[in-house]
Amino acid sequence: MTQEFIQSVVNNPTSTQAVTTADKVFEQIQHAIVEGYISAGSKISEPELARQYQVSRSTLREALNRLEKCHLIHRKANVGSRVVECTVQGLLEIYQVREALEGMACRLAASSMTDQEIADLQDVLTTHGNSQSVQQGVSYYQEEGDLDFHYRVIQGSHNQHLINILCGELYHLVRMYRCQFGMNSPRASRAFTEHQAILTAIADRDGELAEMLMRRHIGASRKNIENKLQQEGKL
Repeated sequence: MTQEFIQSVVNNPTSTQAVTTADKVFEQIQHAIVEGYISAGSKISEPELARQYQVSRSTLREALNRLEKCHLIHRKANVGSRVVECTVQGLLEIYQVREALEGMACRLAASSMTDQEIADLQDVLTTHGNSQSVQQGVSYYQEEGDLDFHYRVIQGSHNQHLINILCGELYHLVRMYRCQFGMNSPRASRAFTEHQAILTAIADRDGELAEMLMRRHIGASRKNIENKLQQEGKL
């Protein structure tokens, strides 16, 4: 487990720092699901996981309850738990939700972010721009939490309801889909340029432009995914 991953969990506004055993198990299973170590659609064996993580069944169930709230697992009475399936339809629907809600968050960020928050976001983009994979247009991978441009913008909205939905309920599900469908994209360099334009609009306190650019950015990513899936015969 990377230090960046651990730090991102700490920074997640809808989670608390891992203090209890249930906290730690929740984070470990969450990471395993998002990164694909626990396969999408697989049935969860509570006895097996309890043995693997060396915890009681009650502690494990507490962690599974939190995973369900993050939409990473489905639980049914008398049936058990199963990791969510990464479907094409589910992916496209999530991008539709992101386009609307992150656009709104971006508009709010333009008026709510402090000058220091904007400067910190510029530092994040500078780090991204120095990545060889971005410079070569191969892929644009962002670590979780404060190293994620979108996460920072959502935080900058200072709207707790939006933050809870986008950084809590949906954040790790979105990352799970990204891992499942791959990060390589011909849009890597363009996506970075679009991030820069969005930041400029935020820094200029132009909420209308910032929202429009974010919606276009996410819409273009969704269209790119659709084209990729059509070429692979999955859509």
